[in-house]
Amino acid sequence: MSETQQSYSYTTYGARVSAESVSVLLEHALDSMAQTHERPTPICIWGLHGIGKTELVRDLAQARGCAFAYIAPAQFEEMGDLLGMPKISADAARGEVTRFVAPEWVPRAPGPGILLLDDVNRADDRILRGIMQLFQNYELVSWALPAQWLIVCTANPDGGDYSVTTLDEAMLTRMLHVTMEFDAQAWARWAERNDVDTRGINFVLAYPELVNGRRTTPRSLVQFFNSLRTLDDLRASLGLVRLLGDAALDSETTQAFLAFVHLNLDRLPTPEDILLAEDFEAVAHRLDRLVHEGGTRRLDILSVVVTRLNNHLLARPAELTDAELANLQRFLLLDLLPNDLRLAMAQELTRSKRPGLMRLYAVPEVGRLLLQKM
Repeated sequence: MSETQQSYSYTTYGARVSAESVSVLLEHALDSMAQTHERPTPICIWGLHGIGKTELVRDLAQARGCAFAYIAPAQFEEMGDLLGMPKISADAARGEVTRFVAPEWVPRAPGPGILLLDDVNRADDRILRGIMQLFQNYELVSWALPAQWLIVCTANPDGGDYSVTTLDEAMLTRMLHVTMEFDAQAWARWAERNDVDTRGINFVLAYPELVNGRRTTPRSLVQFFNSLRTLDDLRASLGLVRLLGDAALDSETTQAFLAFVHLNLDRLPTPEDILLAEDFEAVAHRLDRLVHEGGTRRLDILSVVVTRLNNHLLARPAELTDAELANLQRFLLLDLLPNDLRLAMAQELTRSKRPGLMRLYAVPEVGRLLLQKM
């Protein structure tokens, strides 16, 4: 059996969606909590390892200015790690009494905040039984979460090769569920915002099927791409590139990346190359040569370049300068671009309603194309 072949029947819960849709669900829960001041139902995000569940929750909390608390229940060895430790205190009416002191990780200040229970179903059954009360009431015998805190869990699928504890119905029905799956387009948008190596973004967009959930995951790919940052010329260091790839990825993925480099696809024009070009014809010639190398027209390469350019334009806060807009117009009108790809690109940009991008309607050829499809 090959490294990438899956033979498991994984069990997850909720709709299977991209990371962006998971963010929409979490945003809704936080907004609803702020409006109603009620305790929201905890949310459980299911998904394969390395897909970015933990990072998504942490980054969302940071982006919204929410407090963030993290625990890994699998590390809890006894109930005291969850409940806290007993302490004898003086009580005016009853004399000495035993009270529990909440663990250090428990949030003390009011929210908004997110408490993340990471890999919750890797905890043993005793800990899970204790967590059930937390899900139900947002409190345990010894402590309660402050107001305006949302409980979020992550979980790996059951029914496969993961060392997890099966959650029973009583536990499952105390949460809302969603399953996060890899989506190359959504990942590329995230990667643009987080300064992932441009060659890595091109590779994932060209070969999304290689992100298979075993050794090649979004997390291991980012680790690999980060290790390449100081290598300007990958061809001059192919032995090292292979070594780094085999250290992080499936061998099939490493072989595909080496082929990617061999075909010069790591040298595709970047969005900055296109928009800031002083000699746009030179960029167009470079792209034409890469697309037709080997005697066939590589539409997948054009799709990668278009996707990256769109993601860059939609993510950047500043509007286009006149020179950048002129280069964007030249790119859109390249004979190299098939009409359906040109239309899809123009539609996505103008759909954003950003004033700078709406100026594309003023380009007669582009405006005509858009109006024909309205």
